[in-house]
This record gives sequence, C-alpha cells and structure tokens, in this order.
Amino acid sequence: MDDILKQVQEGKLSVTEAKEKLATYENLGFAKVDHHREKRQGFPEVIYGEGKSVEHLLSIINAMASKKNNVLITRVTKEKAEQIRKQYTQFTYNEQARVLFWKQDVEEQSKQSGYIAIVCAGTSDLPVAEEAAITAEALGCDVRRFYDVGVAGIHRLLDNIEEIQNATVSVVVAGMEGALPSVVGGLVSHPVMAVPTSVGYGANFQGLSALLTMLNSCASGISVVNIDNGFGGAYNAALIHRLANE
Repeated sequence: MDDILKQVQEGKLSVTEAKEKLATYENLGFAKVDHHREKRQGFPEVIYGEGKSVEHLLSIINAMASKKNNVLITRVTKEKAEQIRKQYTQFTYNEQARVLFWKQDVEEQSKQSGYIAIVCAGTSDLPVAEEAAITAEALGCDVRRFYDVGVAGIHRLLDNIEEIQNATVSVVVAGMEGALPSVVGGLVSHPVMAVPTSVGYGANFQGLSALLTMLNSCASGISVVNIDNGFGGAYNAALIHRLANE
C-alpha cells in the first residue's frame, strides 16, 4: 500500500489505477474475484467449476492470472478443460480428479518440510482421493499416496502405517461403511481429515452411512467434511501442514 501511494505522489500512477490495485476484489459482473483471499487465508481463491460456462471460467482465470495468482479449478469436465487449455497451455488437468490447475509459484513447495498422507480405502474412491491429493499439491504441499488400504484387508494398511504416522496430517477417504478414518485415527498422533464418499450399495444412501460413521467415530482427532469433498479435506489439511511448518 505504501508503494502504491508513493507512486501516486510521484505521479507515476493515477488515482484510478491506484484504486484498482488496492481493490480487494474485481467485479466481473457475473462474479466478484477475491484477489485478497491469499492475504487473509494463506491461499488464493479456488474456483468451483461445476455449473460455470467456459466463457465465465476463462474470464475468472484471466482476472486471477493478471494478479500472478495460482489458479485451481475443481469439478471441471474434460471437455471444459480442453477448451481452457487451448488458451492456457500451461495448465495441468487431472481427469480422474476433475481438477485443472496452474501453479506459478514452484518454490514454495520445496520450502516446506514433511508431507500430507492421502489414505484411500478402495479403488472406487480414487476420484475423491485424487481431488484431495491434487488440491494439496496445488496448494504447495508434498503429498504421499496410500491407496487401496481399506479395512477389508487391514494388513495392507498396517504395511504402510509407519510412513502414514510420520505425516503432518492425514486425509482419509472411504465409502461403504466408512470405517477407515477411525482405524487410522487410533494409530496416528496427528490430525485426521475424514472424507466420506458416495461409493456403496443401496443402504449406503449415496455416502450418508459413511458420513454418519465418521461423525460418530470413537477415535479422537478426527474432523469430517462433506460427502465426496476431497477438496475440503485437502484444504484443511494444507492449512494444518502450513501451520506445522511455521
């Protein structure tokens, strides 16, 4: 702010230009892009892609990129991603996670020590687990994946438990009855973000049974996000990981 005011005083910047630089958000008419999100919360605004047209997404991306912000878009179809990447070839798209991102600051990740463990019960839960993993990586965290380690074959989890225990925080993704976070929570000394998925047969109620199991966990240190919300679990984990590093 001091630098901008000094430029106005020296005549290098007009009052109108200064107002634009000092504005907390940019009004695009259909959206208000929050350019100060990173200053308040530590990470730039994340775009929820579902329901938005390619034209709207491109306008938001243009606004964020002009401010040198990293861009992360969740719930993006392959078709939309392909159209966006025609203009922004530097973007990376993960079809399984349905995440499109552009990370301009590549140095931040190397400065942090430790890692986030992404623990996934079954292969059917991978889209949600990958949304969590890609989100955490895009937010500057190192990630280690532990997939297909559900309670039906608990020896697979135990074979990896030491590496999971050494993580700063774990994001545990499970469908069906959703028991995995409780098991992991009883074996680690760090926070666990539990993510229920909609994977399961009829009485699973599109993830409701897993959600209720996780909310009623007997293990301490478990926090639960909404059904299929891999992004939410990873975002909270990234905040914890950053605080641990600070």
